[in-house]
Amino acid sequence: MTQDLQSSVPLAEEDKAGGWTKPLATGVLVLADGTFLEGEGFGAVGEAVAEVCFNTAMTGYQEILTDPSYAEQIVTFTFPHIGNVGVNDDDLETTNSAARGQVRGLVVFAPVTDPSNYRSRAHFDAWLKARSIIGLSGVDTRALTTLIREKGMPNAVIAHSPEGVFDIKALTARAAAWPGIDGMDLVPPVTTQAAHEWTETGPIPARLAAPAHRNAHRVVAIDYGVKRSILQLLTEAGCAVTVVPATTSAEAIAAMQPEGVFLSNGPGDPAETAHYAVPVIQDLLARKIPVFGICLGHQMLALAIGAKTHKMRQGHHGANHPVIDVTTGKVEIVSMNHGFAVDAATLPPNAVETHRSLFDGTNCGLRLTDRPAFSVQHHPEASPGPRDSHYLFQRFVTLMEERGS
Repeated sequence: MTQDLQSSVPLAEEDKAGGWTKPLATGVLVLADGTFLEGEGFGAVGEAVAEVCFNTAMTGYQEILTDPSYAEQIVTFTFPHIGNVGVNDDDLETTNSAARGQVRGLVVFAPVTDPSNYRSRAHFDAWLKARSIIGLSGVDTRALTTLIREKGMPNAVIAHSPEGVFDIKALTARAAAWPGIDGMDLVPPVTTQAAHEWTETGPIPARLAAPAHRNAHRVVAIDYGVKRSILQLLTEAGCAVTVVPATTSAEAIAAMQPEGVFLSNGPGDPAETAHYAVPVIQDLLARKIPVFGICLGHQMLALAIGAKTHKMRQGHHGANHPVIDVTTGKVEIVSMNHGFAVDAATLPPNAVETHRSLFDGTNCGLRLTDRPAFSVQHHPEASPGPRDSHYLFQRFVTLMEERGS
């Protein structure tokens, strides 16, 4: 990590007396304060501005990089070996073949190796190029993670140039001028453009306890940037799922006669998405339709009942987060990916906090006492991550069954 602000020069060093030459840096990460990190660029060539976060998961890099919730972010992986098992079609989290509002870049410690896994269908580097994602390896990711923990998630530019020539001052200025995710509605680029039915189940059975008559429960999933694995688990739990755009009206949803409505995950500032999402959710709650929300969907439900959200300093990103179910005392290890949180102190009397982070005490779940609705901040679909929270999908099915009885 350095503060050298030389402009438009190859980032390499030579010690003629010692007889060594530092390898040419073909990639850089330039923070808004002028700090920059050198390394080896891979994946797509070019530059991208985004917010830098860190993820502590030890597996599931493909799921992370295709999760629409990471739109406008650069992911620093704390696990050193990324890309070593290649990529495949089963682990994609986008719900179509095109990249939708995806992650802008990734920072890793070790160079990407050739894939070594029977499920691999392509080299990680080639896959990144095809999706226009920029990679940077050879970075002290521990130091970068420490910086994020101490100072918060910075705005930055990640750049890859095979010639190793970078205008550091210009890149710094671009990072500093970028307004950041706070205040951005990032849902429009990632939501589906038209309503459609979803029937796909997961490639690896989740062993959910589905009702005797599969696909018996009509569910409308409002797509704020939904993960493929969530829709797969809803289907496996016995739901006939219709995915609709984020701006779909409450009247249009009600006309579909759903037994339940699912509020999906997604990127961006929830307070901005709330401008069009909250009135719809409030209408659905008034109709007493069962509602289940995950991640951004959790925040949307909270905002719909009058609570507030706030930007987190470092966010929660990883597959090893401890969350306590305060209603049972059970501790679950879960996957998380969010940079905003619900302020539990602003929850109204008709909302009960059901889950709480054991890392920092932030709210991770709520249930309404006067409406059939609940939500969680973490990702119970566990892709990637442990399956401790799979029961929440069955809880949603049970809620619909009780409402229909």
